[in-house]
Amino acid sequence: MTDHKTGTREEWLAARLELLEAEKELTRRSDELARRRQELPWVRIDKEYRFETDDGTASLADLFAGRSQLIIYHFMFGPDYKAGCPSCSAIADGFDGTVVHLANHDVTLCAVSQAPLPKLQAYKRRMGWSFPWASSFGGDFKYDFHTSHTKEEWDSGAVEYNFRTVDFRPPEGEGNPVLGQFASSVGTDWATYRREGPGVSAFVLDDGVVHHTYSAYERGVDDLWGMYKWLDRAPLGRNESGFWWRRHDEYQPA
Repeated sequence: MTDHKTGTREEWLAARLELLEAEKELTRRSDELARRRQELPWVRIDKEYRFETDDGTASLADLFAGRSQLIIYHFMFGPDYKAGCPSCSAIADGFDGTVVHLANHDVTLCAVSQAPLPKLQAYKRRMGWSFPWASSFGGDFKYDFHTSHTKEEWDSGAVEYNFRTVDFRPPEGEGNPVLGQFASSVGTDWATYRREGPGVSAFVLDDGVVHHTYSAYERGVDDLWGMYKWLDRAPLGRNESGFWWRRHDEYQPA
């Protein structure tokens, strides 16, 4: 039996109107942050990156697919993974249907991963997705944007991620079942799993020149994870402990 506070419709409405003011303030603050994102200086990309796509080898400019704006989701799928990260997969479930709308608003949304293209194509078929997905296998792109990390960086405990230096190694001798669960979900150990990280980067193509405009990592991609915005409005909120979500084809039938 719940011990949550109950009340009359009038009491609910009074509390809801008070909350509405706070929600409006958050919306205004969010609008201001969006404006500040757009005011960040653009950084010219002179390095030649190459990707493998369904249409063959492509440059970073090619990934724009004729549009002036490009958003890349850094999907955690390393070369040694047996399957894509389940967290990234949940996020991709949300944006797969958004791609067509962005494409008709001069924005290309593309995922990029380290795994070779045939692995990405097979997993994409399994998940039933249609968004463009490019492989940066053998290239520097994801390392330069700090969503892939070398073994040397990992071993040193000095991984650059989310604009700071962090050590993702568990304390010596301490097993963490949640970390193990994440790693086993892609068929690797923790060190191999976490040499990849989630993130999003935005680019603009201006007079034939590609510029980097924005990147976010960790909880900076929370707003892209659609199911959490629904849970934040559910009666019990996120109500989670540990790793509860699965790839959409791994849930038991309801």
